[in-house]
Amino acid sequence: MNRPFSETRKEREILDMNTKTQLEDALKDAMREKDDLRKSTIRSALSAIKLAEVDKKSELDESAVLAIIQKEVKYRQESIEDAQRADRPDLIEEYQSEIAVLEEFLPEQLTNEELEDLARQVIDEVGATSMRDMGQVMKVFIPRLEGRASGQEASQMVRNLLQ
Repeated sequence: MNRPFSETRKEREILDMNTKTQLEDALKDAMREKDDLRKSTIRSALSAIKLAEVDKKSELDESAVLAIIQKEVKYRQESIEDAQRADRPDLIEEYQSEIAVLEEFLPEQLTNEELEDLARQVIDEVGATSMRDMGQVMKVFIPRLEGRASGQEASQMVRNLLQ
């Protein structure tokens, strides 16, 4: 698609909602601005996406890209816990900065109430009545989240509602 030269970066992002493209554009910007933290964080996410595409032997869809970014955030959160146990405030600060960069590319997260409402809808649709039905619920529930909540949060919510 041909675009006029006068468009700003934000306007391009609004028109082209592909997260992978946004990451690639942000990497170029970080390289121009010589922002090493942002550059390495975005490169790491793009690398994980590329690895998943090579494994799958095709390009990932938007929800898979968002899932990888969430996984990268989760990895850094776990690293923060390790750094806290090791009493390394320097690493904690670095991981928090990396999480902030990655979260720019994730959609706005669901509140607990919104997550619960969505989970109740799926439970009603599937007709789930006990923990035995959790797999069926999660199969429908996870794709509907579209990166707006982690799988762990979703699982915990469904577990609480089915018990």
